Amino acid sequence: MLTINVTDSDFDAQVIKNSLPVLVDFWAPWCGPCKLAGPILEEISEEYKDKLVIAKVNVDENSQMPGKYGVMSIPTVVLFKGGQEIGRQTGFSGKEAYIELISKGGDI
Repeated sequence: MLTINVTDSDFDAQVIKNSLPVLVDFWAPWCGPCKLAGPILEEISEEYKDKLVIAKVNVDENSQMPGKYGVMSIPTVVLFKGGQEIGRQTGFSGKEAYIELISKGGDI
């Protein structure tokens, strides 16, 4: 497993200050579409290893960061590069949509 679990307390260190781009998956265990997204994100984390970090934030256990970044529904994935949000997708639209979002990161 190449994805990392991130909490409110280590979000800045793991996401904002990361030297690599980070795709953050805001999810919850009870969310059906989130369960569909999980294996796809694992697959992407293997394909993009050493180029991109996939981070998962459980919104049931961590409410600060979803609130700070305006996450109103899940799954929502947010792409950060250089500590800045450069794209997001709400809902599950399949692997191609995630790849398209990642491509907004330029040289990833």
